Amino acid sequence: MLSSTLQTALVQQTCSTDRTANLNASINGIREAAAQGAQLIMLQELHASLYFCQTEDTRCFHLAETIPGPSSTQLAALAKELSVVIVASLFEKRATGLYHNTAVVFERDGSMAGMYRKMHIPDDPLYFEKFYFTPGDLGFQCFETQHAALGMLICWDQWYPEAARLMALAGADFLLYPTAIGWDPRDSADERNRQRDAWITIQRAHAVANGLPVLVANRVGQEPDPSGSTGGIQFWGESFVAGPQGEIIARSQGESEQIVLATINRKRSEDVRRIWPYLRDRRIDAYSGLTQRYLDAE
Repeated sequence: MLSSTLQTALVQQTCSTDRTANLNASINGIREAAAQGAQLIMLQELHASLYFCQTEDTRCFHLAETIPGPSSTQLAALAKELSVVIVASLFEKRATGLYHNTAVVFERDGSMAGMYRKMHIPDDPLYFEKFYFTPGDLGFQCFETQHAALGMLICWDQWYPEAARLMALAGADFLLYPTAIGWDPRDSADERNRQRDAWITIQRAHAVANGLPVLVANRVGQEPDPSGSTGGIQFWGESFVAGPQGEIIARSQGESEQIVLATINRKRSEDVRRIWPYLRDRRIDAYSGLTQRYLDAE
């Protein structure tokens, strides 16, 4: 029988050009979180490398690896050793010339509970992900673990309420977002605050609209633009866990490496959905327009 609460943790870390050091930092973070009682531990987006998508460079494809592969094998063994559920974010080499931004869920026994390939792929200044990642083809699905059913989404996915809703409709107990987002140092302080507040607000809104806890792990630290044409990205951290009414349960403090621990009350979603029955009152008969790109006037 599941306990009434679940201990969760987010590993917020800096990254460097040293892949081994990055992965070791992730592993150390997982070990620290497990030692503090965490049962479900999530890493940030692309935690084994720098965020290489600031430029388009074919040499970066050597960072990709197969799944199963070296990193997934190591993390699976760690999940089994510590008897915890681990959510990792990897640059997947599916085939030569075919790559994905992929989240993997490792069960407590080291088995792979599921794999999600990022569906929404951005193409913006400093975020040239369409050059590297093929859009996901596994759809929106949640993965059953011994602790909970996990709805997996990745970074740019977090701006789309449709994705969060589909995870909820698939039976997710929690929504999880490994993330890599930060500021352009050329932005004003006001613009930086607007961007960060919008990012937090939209994800808290997903929690509210679906009556589910939302867990977000973002990277932290200044990462230079390899081309030297910009000032790079200052990743802002701010990893957090929100409850089913959007309440902040836990949040990182400042822009530093941290383990964010949060105790989630499983019964809260049930209680909230009883007083705010959004799923009951959805007008699914009137939503056909959502499958269109835009509702052009006739």
